[in-house]
Amino acid sequence: MSADPEKVAEAVGAAMMRSDRAAAHNGISALCVRPGGADVELTLAAHHLNGHGNCHGGVLFLLADTALGLACNSYGPMAVAAGADIVFARPAVLGERLVATAVERDRFGRSALFDVTIRRGDEVIAEFRGRTRTIGQSQPGSDGVMVT
Repeated sequence: MSADPEKVAEAVGAAMMRSDRAAAHNGISALCVRPGGADVELTLAAHHLNGHGNCHGGVLFLLADTALGLACNSYGPMAVAAGADIVFARPAVLGERLVATAVERDRFGRSALFDVTIRRGDEVIAEFRGRTRTIGQSQPGSDGVMVT
């Protein structure tokens, strides 16, 4: 009997977030991890801003990449990013809460394609497209049991 996909996604997401030092250091937290998708959030602090006083593009990429990582690993087998592109639509500034939502678009063999939208409320800040590849290893939580 295989594990419940929702429980696998939650357990893998929790294990990944516990060990993601880049996300923790930057204040990124997971809101929801589900099979093929994830939502993460970040409230912009002074150390997230560039020389123009806007959110640094690298921070937006990190936020989107964190959502991608959770979404592509949500099925249990370990997956890594194979490439990604981002389009910056609007600036974001100090104190704003950003939410990145990752959605799986297609899976083909060991590869998959995901779109991540970063929003401030209903307004799109950036659009990110990531390509991933499973690498044939299992990971903590892939059996649907929360790792403590």
